Amino acid sequence: MNLVRACPWQAQYQWKLRELWRIKGLRNIHRQRERVEDRRWPGWEVVVGIEVHAQIKSRKKLFSEARTAHTNDAPNTSVSCFDAALPGALPTLNPKCVELAVRTALALNAHVQRRSAFDRKHYFYPDLPSGYQITQRYAPLARGGHLRLSRGDVTVRITQLQLEQDTAKSTFHAGRRISLIDLNRAGSGLMEIVSEPDMRSPEEAGDYVRTLQTLLRAVGSSDGSMELGSLRCDVNVSVNRYGQPPGTRCEIKNLNSIKFVMTAIASEVFRHIELLESGRTVTQETRGFDENKAETFKLRSKEDSPDYRYMPDPNLPPLLLSEEYTERVRSSMPELPSETRGRLLSMGLSERDADVLMTIDSGREVGFDGEIGKGAVAYFTDLVRERDPKIVVNWMIHDLLGQLASRKETFSDNPVSVEHMGELIDMVQSGKVTGTSGKTLLRHMISRRSLDCPSKLVKELGLVALCEDDSSMVKEWCLEAIKELPQQAEAVRKGNLPVLNRLVGKVMKLGRGRANVETVRTLLLELLRES
Repeated sequence: MNLVRACPWQAQYQWKLRELWRIKGLRNIHRQRERVEDRRWPGWEVVVGIEVHAQIKSRKKLFSEARTAHTNDAPNTSVSCFDAALPGALPTLNPKCVELAVRTALALNAHVQRRSAFDRKHYFYPDLPSGYQITQRYAPLARGGHLRLSRGDVTVRITQLQLEQDTAKSTFHAGRRISLIDLNRAGSGLMEIVSEPDMRSPEEAGDYVRTLQTLLRAVGSSDGSMELGSLRCDVNVSVNRYGQPPGTRCEIKNLNSIKFVMTAIASEVFRHIELLESGRTVTQETRGFDENKAETFKLRSKEDSPDYRYMPDPNLPPLLLSEEYTERVRSSMPELPSETRGRLLSMGLSERDADVLMTIDSGREVGFDGEIGKGAVAYFTDLVRERDPKIVVNWMIHDLLGQLASRKETFSDNPVSVEHMGELIDMVQSGKVTGTSGKTLLRHMISRRSLDCPSKLVKELGLVALCEDDSSMVKEWCLEAIKELPQQAEAVRKGNLPVLNRLVGKVMKLGRGRANVETVRTLLLELLRES
C-alpha cells in the first residue's frame, strides 16, 4: 500500500519546476561575445548577473492598507496586522503595485504573463515576522526582455520580473548587544528584476544598474534611491579561463551603491582567481561586502530552491491580466529615456547637451503611484516652444544650471518659472537687454527668489540696453577704462589685441552690462588708434 500522500498542487506545478530547472541550466550557457582582454585579470573571463530589488513607489504596501513608510518615520508606526503577521490577517493585493510593475516590464521589453501566481518562500529570520516571504518564484509577472546599456554595444537580457514583499529592517545596537526590529518596511512592494549573466566587467555591471535606475525613474515605478535603500543589488560572480565552461558562482548580497557594486565584483574576481591559480576550488556560497576593507566575506553556504520550501500561497489566487489591461498600461506609459534622447537630438541638440539634460532629469522627484515629477527635460520642452532649441539649451546648461551649481543647489531648487525664463531669453534675443545684463538679471532672480517678471526687474535694476542715441555715454565709459588701465591700452596700441578683452570687461562693468559688446570693442579700437 502506498502511504505517501499526494500533494494536490504538485502535478499542477510540476511543469513549472521542470521549466525553472531548464532555465537555470540555460543560465550557464552564456552568450558568445567578442573577447576583450582585461589588463586587470589577463586570460580570465568574468561573468556577472544581477538581481535588483527595487521598492515600488506606491502610497500603500503590497498586501495591506498600511501606507508605505518614509525613512524619517518613527519605528513601527506604519504597520498593519498583516505586516506584523498577526493570526487571521489576510493579504489584499494593491492594484497600483501591479500597474507599476507592468509599466516596468513593458519598459524592459519583457512579456507580461497573462497568469502569474504568488509563492511562499520560507526562511526564519528576525526581520520576517511570518517566517516566509510572499514572492513569485515559479510564475512571475513577466519573463524575458532586455536592457541596452548606455555605453558600448551591450545588451543585457532580463530573465524575469516578479513581485514580492519587503522584509522589516533590523539594526544591531552594539552598546546593548541587541538587534532592534522596525516593521515599517515590512510588506512594502518590491520588484525583483533578474538579469541573465551577460555582463563581463564591474564597469558593465555599474552601467547596468545606472541605466536601470534611470528607466525606473522615467516610468515612475521607483525612485531607485540606493542611498535610502529603495534599490538594492544581489550580484552573482563567476570566473573562468577563456574557452572553458563557466566557473562556480558566488552571490554578494545587499549592495546599496553603484560604487560598492563595482568594487565588490572586482574584489570577488581577484579572490576567485587567487583560489584557482593556487589549485583550490571556489565554493558556491553567499557573501557580504565589507565597505571599509573593500572586500567580500562569507555569510553562509548558498541555498537552493528546496532549502526555502517554496509552496503556493493559499491566501492569494492567481493574478490574471488581460491583454486589454496590458495595452491600457502601455498606452499610458510615459516617455522612455531612449525616446527622450532621440527627441532631444532631433531638435538639433548635441549629444553632450542631451546627456546633460537627461542626467539632471534622472534626479527629479518621483511621485507616488506613478506620478511623474517635472524635471529638466520637461522644463526644457516647455521653454523651447517657438524658440531656438540651441539658444534655450545654452541658457539652461551654462547659465541657469551654472548659477544654481555655484550656489550648491540642484535643479529641484530652481525658483525661475518657465514663463519668466522664456521672457528673459526673449528680451536678450530682441536686444532689449544685453547678454551680460541677462545673466545679471538671472543671478538676481535666483538669489532673491524674486517672483516679479523680468521686464519689471530690468527697469528696477537699470539693466535696459542702451540705444544708438546713448553712444556718447558708451564713449565716456571707454575713455574712463583707457584711463584706468593704461598698461593694457598701450599693449593694444602695440598690436596685442587679446588684451583688448580686459578693456572691454572694464567698460561692461562701468555700464553694468547695458552696452553692446561689439559696439564697445569697435569704439575702443577707434579711440586707441586716435590717441
